[in-house]
Amino acid sequence: MKRFHFIMLLFFVVFLSAGITTVALAFGDEKAVTVAADRGEFDKLFAAFDTLKNNYYEEVDQEKMINGAIDGMVESLDDPYSDYMDSEEAKGFHDSISSSFEGIGAEIQEQDGYITIVSPIKDSPAEKAGLKPNDKVLSVDGKSIQGMSATEAVLLIRGEKGTTVKLSIQRPGVEERIEVPIVRDTIPIETVYGEMLEDGIAKVQITTFSKNTAKELVNTLNDMKNQGMKGLILDLRQNPGGLLDQAIAISSLFLPDNEVVVQVEDRNGNRQEMKSSKVKDSPEVPLVVVIDKGSASASEILAAAVKESGNATLVGEKSFGKGTVQKAQDFTDGSNLKFTTEKWLTPKGNWIHKKGIKPDEEVALPDYASLTLLNPESELKLSSSSSEVKTAQQMLKALGFDPGREDGFFDEKTEEAVKNFQAAKSIEATGILSGSSTTALMEGLREQIKANDTQILKAIEVLKGKIAE
Repeated sequence: MKRFHFIMLLFFVVFLSAGITTVALAFGDEKAVTVAADRGEFDKLFAAFDTLKNNYYEEVDQEKMINGAIDGMVESLDDPYSDYMDSEEAKGFHDSISSSFEGIGAEIQEQDGYITIVSPIKDSPAEKAGLKPNDKVLSVDGKSIQGMSATEAVLLIRGEKGTTVKLSIQRPGVEERIEVPIVRDTIPIETVYGEMLEDGIAKVQITTFSKNTAKELVNTLNDMKNQGMKGLILDLRQNPGGLLDQAIAISSLFLPDNEVVVQVEDRNGNRQEMKSSKVKDSPEVPLVVVIDKGSASASEILAAAVKESGNATLVGEKSFGKGTVQKAQDFTDGSNLKFTTEKWLTPKGNWIHKKGIKPDEEVALPDYASLTLLNPESELKLSSSSSEVKTAQQMLKALGFDPGREDGFFDEKTEEAVKNFQAAKSIEATGILSGSSTTALMEGLREQIKANDTQILKAIEVLKGKIAE
């Protein structure tokens, strides 16, 4: 069996197809049970199992009890990155091993009893609906998911293309819940997107570190070279991580040969250095890396490696802060155990867990980039008063349709601003925000954010200075 290092649970990407044998445990294996029975620490566990099996007032489901016991052991670790999946849950992950899957396209984790958004995938339904890092998902289709594991939540959130799932979101700094209907779609597992900007500056976004990401990146960089690349912006924003080997392979593109990329430390303090292997035709151009609070794990390994080597400038916001490594093991009944085995350190020995990486140039996006979602099913009209009206007014102002107020009361001037916006978008000018008008307003704001991306603009400024040196 092969061993894999995992950096982050990615419900929208690839889990494991190969079994991983790191622990001698197999359900239904008489020998394994006999060995366990000779160990005194299991006496209480077996006694509890037998007591419930023989004396509970109803017949018990033994498999369910065993699954519950293992799940309880994992939960006791108080580690959001360790998880036990029964055979049904594990199957959902194994079914994801393809070039695409159907769902909303967002990375989640369990944090303090809540399911929290780490980051949405680029151009996914989750991103288009406006989900943001640190949003807490309170319920799915009206069912509370507080206390659920990330695995359990994923099974509720994922579904067939074209179906709608309604998430109830709590956003930091916003008192009211936000109801977000999202139409599921096919989520292609394409992880690298490149484009040429001005003056020979290329921008390449890596959305996650999947099994083919390094290969995708090399192909994209070669394309950028052919278009006259003089400097490179590597955009790691909203990148929740992925496979450790990909982080090392990609870091090798930007580091000298045999340079330390990352250190992995076990429970006894033993450290293993993982070094770069110089790649032929690596890009020899100035580099700026853009990060934000959705940049986690493998993306932080890359950011830290190029920062500490002095080969790159980091621009943006402090990263997420995930500094542990996971491995996974399949059991013979199809269930799966994913657990933290080590912590990773930067080349200089820094542990960024729960602290993140501070960029060299701290730049925030415009205030309107953090506006909350609007529910297209709501009807905002004359005399309405709510936090959604306030958000809509702020969006209208950001897009140049000033309603004259931002206090949440829908007056005649707000109605006029809505009509002007609708007319500009060739939508019937009713003055009522609902359905397609609301969707168009949010899409317009996304376009405005992209056009006024202060972090990318700063990265361009820094690169121009490097190119001119």
